[in-house]
Amino acid sequence: MSELKRVFGSVIVAMVTPFHADGSVDIPTARRLARHLVDQGCDGIVLNGTTGESPTTHQPEKDELVAAVVEEVGSEAFITAGAGSNDTAHAVRIAKGAKRSGAHGVLVLPPYYNRPSQEGVYRHMRAVIEAAELPAMLYDIPGRTGVRLEDATLDRLAALEPVLAVKDATGNVAHGFDAIARTGLEFYSGDDGLNFAWLAHGAAGVVSVVGHVAAAQYKQLVSLVDGGDLAGARAVARDLRDVVAAVMGTGQGAVMAKHALHLQGILPTPTLRLPLVEAPQADVDNLADVLRAHSML
Repeated sequence: MSELKRVFGSVIVAMVTPFHADGSVDIPTARRLARHLVDQGCDGIVLNGTTGESPTTHQPEKDELVAAVVEEVGSEAFITAGAGSNDTAHAVRIAKGAKRSGAHGVLVLPPYYNRPSQEGVYRHMRAVIEAAELPAMLYDIPGRTGVRLEDATLDRLAALEPVLAVKDATGNVAHGFDAIARTGLEFYSGDDGLNFAWLAHGAAGVVSVVGHVAAAQYKQLVSLVDGGDLAGARAVARDLRDVVAAVMGTGQGAVMAKHALHLQGILPTPTLRLPLVEAPQADVDNLADVLRAHSML
C-alpha cells in the first residue's frame, strides 16, 4: 500500500456547479450530484473551481454551495473550496467564506490576467492561504492564469504550514517528479490525460473532470498503482482514452461534463453561464456514443 498521506483524497472530482434553467444555482441537484460522486468512488470534491464556473459565480452562491455539499457528504469526502481571483482582497474574502461555510481545505492559484511578478504571485497566494486558515492545495495552471509557479516561489509557499499539496496542470510530469522530491508536498494530477503518468511518478491522486463519469475507474487506477500493478493501471488508463477525449478534447471540460451528467439524467439541464455556452450537437452526440460504449449511459 502507498505511504502517501492523501489529506485531500485520492480521487477528487472538480465538481460542476448545477444551475436551474434560469441560470440560478441549483442546490438540491448539487447535493444529489455530490452524493452520486461519492457513491461512485471519489473521496474528495473541489467546489468553486474553474469547472465549477468560479469566474461567474458570486460570494453568497459559493458559500451556499460549500455549506450544502459539506452537509451532504462532508463526513465521507474531503471538501476543498476554490479561492481564485485576480483581486487579492476578493480572493481573501472567498477564502474566509469557504472556512465559514465548513470547507475542509482551500485551493489557491496565482492571480490570472494581471500577470504579476513572482513576488506578487507569492504575496497574493500567501494572503489567501493565511486568510483561509485551512489546509491548502496550490494550483499551478499557467495555461489559464498566464503565469506559472516558478520553483523558488513554489518552495517559499511550500514552507508555509497550511500548504500540503499541489494540483499540477502544467503538463510537465518530469518537472513535477523533481518537485515532489524537493518539496515533500502531495502532488495531484490536474490533467486527466496524464493521470496515469502522474500516479506512476508518485502523485497522491487526481483532481479530475472526467471523474464525473469515471470515478470508479479512477479509484481502480489509483489502487492498481498503489499495488504496483502498472500494467493493469495502464490498461485502465488506455480504456479511458476516448472518454477523456470526449470530455476534455475541446478544452471545455465544464461544458462537456455538464452535458455528460445531463445525458445520464443526473443534471436536469446542462445550463451554463456566459461566456460558456452549450456544446455543438455533434460534440454531444459523440460524447453520448462514447459514454454508451463504456456502459456509462
